Amino acid sequence: MKFSTKEDIEAPIEAVFEMLCDFEGFERSAMRRGAEVQRVDNLTKPGVGMTWNAVFEMRGKRRELQIEMVTFDKPNDIILESTSPGLLGKMSFELMPLSRNRTRIIVELEVKPLTLSSRLLVQSMKLAKASLTRKYKLRVGEYAKGMEERYSKMV
Repeated sequence: MKFSTKEDIEAPIEAVFEMLCDFEGFERSAMRRGAEVQRVDNLTKPGVGMTWNAVFEMRGKRRELQIEMVTFDKPNDIILESTSPGLLGKMSFELMPLSRNRTRIIVELEVKPLTLSSRLLVQSMKLAKASLTRKYKLRVGEYAKGMEERYSKMV
């Protein structure tokens, strides 16, 4: 199952990429939502091989997830792959400069089931695809707007 959306941001590509590299901010945000997040690599700067372990509650069940950065092409692409018992996930962020101060970001999320129970979960998600797609686009849009606001405060 795949979700995809794009947003145009009033900021240069380098600034947008730097904001996407605020991994500590993402960790804090997940923890505020009740997840346990732990970075498990030894890298000193962002790059391929960054890895996190996360534990969270979803649908009343404890879920464990390992996330690894598999592509880090500054300032164009970041791809994260996640594995959990039963599911594989891939999240990609592709940036394209539209002008000196405008950047398009394409955010894709793909989930693949590995077990029968995860196939049932993905099947139920497919039944609600329109609603989930709307929520996904809304969240990405809100994040893009927040990036614009952060950039306008930096300049």
